[in-house]
Amino acid sequence: MSLTDQPQMRTRAFARVLGPLVVIVCAAAAARTTEMYSLTSDLAANSMWAWVFGPFVLLGGLVIVALHPYWRGLAAVVVSVLGWLVVLRGLLLLAFPATFISVARSVIDQGDLWRGLCIVCAAFGVYLSYIGWMPLADPTVPRQAT
Repeated sequence: MSLTDQPQMRTRAFARVLGPLVVIVCAAAAARTTEMYSLTSDLAANSMWAWVFGPFVLLGGLVIVALHPYWRGLAAVVVSVLGWLVVLRGLLLLAFPATFISVARSVIDQGDLWRGLCIVCAAFGVYLSYIGWMPLADPTVPRQAT
């Protein structure tokens, strides 16, 4: 593997993990829209949950940002932006949990907006899954003449 292949391989590795995760989480969130508001109520009722989840969310985002500093190509941009959004989410959970909950509730209350965002995010997840799991062309295999 050449040095120039490393960013593409790193992006593919992250896409293999993040793509299916994003699809599953977004599909579940869209399907369970009515339960999302009560989940935010539970989070607001006990500040311990922000302290439990916040560091893990922040850590996950920082791992993505630290191990994927690439911004060339759509897949690399999607992975990097996703990493920074997870960092932001972790910071908001830790430093400003009330703001995080307020914003989440206002988006969830919009119903169609919430489902639309979930669908868009799931589409990015499908794209990342495709990029991560599609077979690479083997340059040593001769192509058939057409």
